[in-house]
Amino acid sequence: MITYCTNCVMPSTKPDLRIEDDGICSACHNFVRRDDVDWSGRQEEFLQAVDRFRSRDGSNWDCIIPVSGGKDSTAQVLKVLSLGLNPLCVTATTCDLSEIGRHNISNIQSLGVDYVEMTPNPRVRHTLNRIGLEEVGDISWPEHASIFTIPVRAAVEYNVPLIVWGENPQNEYGGPGAASDANVLDRRWLEEFGGLLGLRVSDMAGRHGLQQRDLIVYTYPSDAALKEVGVTGVFLGYFFPWDGFKNVLLAQGHGFETYHRTVEGSVVNYENLDNHQTGIHDYFKFLKFGFGRATDIACLHLRRGRLTRDEALDLVRLHDGKFPWNYLGKSLEDILAPLDIDVDEFQRICDRFTNKRLFQTNGDGGLARDRLGNLTKVNDDNVA
Repeated sequence: MITYCTNCVMPSTKPDLRIEDDGICSACHNFVRRDDVDWSGRQEEFLQAVDRFRSRDGSNWDCIIPVSGGKDSTAQVLKVLSLGLNPLCVTATTCDLSEIGRHNISNIQSLGVDYVEMTPNPRVRHTLNRIGLEEVGDISWPEHASIFTIPVRAAVEYNVPLIVWGENPQNEYGGPGAASDANVLDRRWLEEFGGLLGLRVSDMAGRHGLQQRDLIVYTYPSDAALKEVGVTGVFLGYFFPWDGFKNVLLAQGHGFETYHRTVEGSVVNYENLDNHQTGIHDYFKFLKFGFGRATDIACLHLRRGRLTRDEALDLVRLHDGKFPWNYLGKSLEDILAPLDIDVDEFQRICDRFTNKRLFQTNGDGGLARDRLGNLTKVNDDNVA
């Protein structure tokens, strides 16, 4: 039986999440503690930190902002511009970029910033997509590496020490206390929480025809290079109250485009719009841990009083964990084609990574599926 937070609908199976003795999870406790934060003091702390890194003579950028084109990175750019900073925006191109994703990247450029984009070798990336899917159950493994390494490599290359990231996901979604309270992103944070799932980039050289030179964009700069430039990454969400829904409203007011309907596996139309592979990534989270993106988003709104717990449960039951036949208008077959994987092989990979203790089985002990291939959890709340 899965245990759930009694305040939100997050299960105890989420990695790094703690459900305390009072039945409430660490993410909810983190959110309540925000009421005690001296936000004006933290804003001043941020401004002082920025002032240390600002280009005094205007000969270089004041900071780097990693951007995907999503609502949060759009809001990050707007916030930094409002503070009078001159950022260099850096994009690590996503694995299977959607049309709406490209529009929103172009929209960030139109806000009035200098911008660079690094697109990893697609042949190498497709190989890494397949390795990630088959070995750790994450088709987005190379993207999770590059979204952190490429902006840091840009900081070294362009001699811009300060990198302004968005929210700290360990605080927003629940994680170890020290990591939840962190305000910096460094190599140690990346290795522990960056989504690499124990599969190191250095492990890839010599496999599937890959060489070290194929992995440059996925490799963190050396400690010596980081020290020489003084690279420092900070979470904007540590210094300013973070609210994804507020971010989407700000972003929409400045040209950000949402999807024409609720995104598959989610409960909103404004998140995870750039990568057609995201539906597969979120589905594997459901197979491993019994929750998906619908749970994540419902909990964020529930903590902010926009949903009741019963309403959140209804949304999760309706949307979480559906087999990813389509995502953002692209079929599963077409998404898998560059990886040379068909749907039957994909389903076999799914079965290997499914935590069978979390899902109902049929008479012969196999996983019970409906006509669309969907699984049913053994319980979706704290009831037998």
